[in-house]
Amino acid sequence: MNTLYILFVLPLLIIFSYLFDAFSRKTKFPSVILLMATGIIFRFFISFSGYDDFAFLDNLIPVLGTLGLILIVLEGAIELEINRKKMPLILKGFLAALVILIANIFALQWVFENIFGIQNTIAILFAIPLSIISSAVAIPSAASLIDKEREFIIYESTFSDILGIMIFNYAIRQFESDQVLVGAEPLISLVLQILGVIMISLLITYVLFRLMQQIDHNVKFFLILALLILVYAFGKLLHLPALVTIFIFGIFMSNVKSLLPRFLRNYLDLDATRKEIQEFHILTAESTFLVRTFFFLFFGFSIQLSNFKSIIPFFYGLIIFLIMFFIRYMYITFTSLKIKPSPLVYMSPRGLISILLFIQLKDVSFISLDQSPIDERVLLIVILSSMLVMLLGTMKKQKDKEEIIIDDEESISIEMDIETSKVSNDETENL
Repeated sequence: MNTLYILFVLPLLIIFSYLFDAFSRKTKFPSVILLMATGIIFRFFISFSGYDDFAFLDNLIPVLGTLGLILIVLEGAIELEINRKKMPLILKGFLAALVILIANIFALQWVFENIFGIQNTIAILFAIPLSIISSAVAIPSAASLIDKEREFIIYESTFSDILGIMIFNYAIRQFESDQVLVGAEPLISLVLQILGVIMISLLITYVLFRLMQQIDHNVKFFLILALLILVYAFGKLLHLPALVTIFIFGIFMSNVKSLLPRFLRNYLDLDATRKEIQEFHILTAESTFLVRTFFFLFFGFSIQLSNFKSIIPFFYGLIIFLIMFFIRYMYITFTSLKIKPSPLVYMSPRGLISILLFIQLKDVSFISLDQSPIDERVLLIVILSSMLVMLLGTMKKQKDKEEIIIDDEESISIEMDIETSKVSNDETENL
């Protein structure tokens, strides 16, 4: 492709993504859908030119997805505020992420095995990516909710990402070594592994934080990001939950005063670092925007409309989504003791994490996606269904807010009329 064409196309794609994001903030319509639709449209028109060599996408999409995953978890963690008042909400978000995730995995595994006829181990590996909430979509979409609900979505979706990836990697490791998934020995080993990673992550976080303060060079934030990506790569190489390190570093960055022991604060100039943390947050947010833009564009570009001639993927995708929606509705209803659906029920979109883990299944030796009823078409239907339902939920919430405002204005108007009437009556009596 001509270099000049690329110089035109890349900036235009970023501009379109920015406009999509601005449109999403106004209308609550997920910008991810617009990005994927743009990629699909580009693929449709390019196919007429006769160019059909898109093998580079097989390597490019996983790389962009992994970078996006790291940046999204880091950005989400930086935005979390940790204090004693927030602990009940944090615990509530963690339990919601864990219980709903596990319930979805078992329910979908049963359906895949007994109805779709998929082998047990493969059914579990298919169920895990489809059960994870996408924080990349949920967090921006929760902006219209009240503060408490918005913070709950931030905690829940972030924990869902981390827990889902840890369970996915654990399951692959157990199945490849031909060991049982649930057992005392592997679970104890997993817990000890997580505790060890947490301790190492705290040490790495402290070292990186000190490094950020010591570097005088005007370019240092990308160095910190590069070191974090390197730590994640080493963790993946050793089959460790390296995403925990990213999460802990982000939490530490935004809550250093409340989390750091007093005897260590003397070694850090926290006031001087506050501005640097804000700048690092801005850099992370803009890098996340850029990577997410090209990830969903290229993912949409990899989709061929000619593959959707059959109605079966639509049928499978809707069944999967209805199961997940029912489980979430039951959990939110039971924990809130409200039969009427809460806006939180609708906030469970699937997205980047599901796509990324689904792509990783291609590298698993005992899985053949070409012969499986659960493929990328089904995944796309589930993603779009969850996002559209989330859109309906946010629109319903916005409508309820407007009705409340109108009711408040009407009640204020009635009260003012009553007061005016009282004043008029008093003046009449005085006359």
